[in-house]
Amino acid sequence: MTDALVLLCSPRPDGVSDTLARLFAQGATGAGVSVRITALRDYNISPCVGCMRCVNPPHNCVLTNSDMPQKNRDQAEKIFTLFAAAPLVFLATPIYFYSLPSGFKAFIDRGQRFWAAKEYRLHHEARPAHPIKPVLAGLTAGRRRGRRLFTGALLTLKYFLTPLDAHLCEARFLRGMEHTADLLEQQGVCEKLRAWGRKWGERITTMHHYSL
Repeated sequence: MTDALVLLCSPRPDGVSDTLARLFAQGATGAGVSVRITALRDYNISPCVGCMRCVNPPHNCVLTNSDMPQKNRDQAEKIFTLFAAAPLVFLATPIYFYSLPSGFKAFIDRGQRFWAAKEYRLHHEARPAHPIKPVLAGLTAGRRRGRRLFTGALLTLKYFLTPLDAHLCEARFLRGMEHTADLLEQQGVCEKLRAWGRKWGERITTMHHYSL
């Protein structure tokens, strides 16, 4: 079975959201699932420029330019490839000013080509049915209050995932955590995150066995 993908979407290494993700991954691996932890910050992601070149087939992005030097080459497609192959995707992200970090949002905006492809198929050809990929999200915030603290991010994730044939199945929210220690000191919360990983690890393993 292909590795489940745990995508770290924070610009800060080893912060609260990274730690949340690793706790989830511990549970998933404990259930026998192979997990690939990938940090978005380690990839070159150019922002979408709204050129609309992806509207027509083959819906490729002009920013994916293999002529660039390796160190400057855009790598968004590498992440999308990992996403497409994974049986389960876990997104871990902090909330900045009631929204997602800029690097993660730049990656999300690059999903425009998938929206373009979806719209084209709807108008020009029959679209084959695809299985819906389960996606989970762990969102963290230093702020303790705010009824709509996570609302905007959830809407963004919902519409980002739709053309990727993916669905946000569950999300967990951690408030009032500025530092990694704020999470690690709460052993009950840590164990719940591991248990969440075990639950989905067992579910994905069962789904894999039934599909053989």
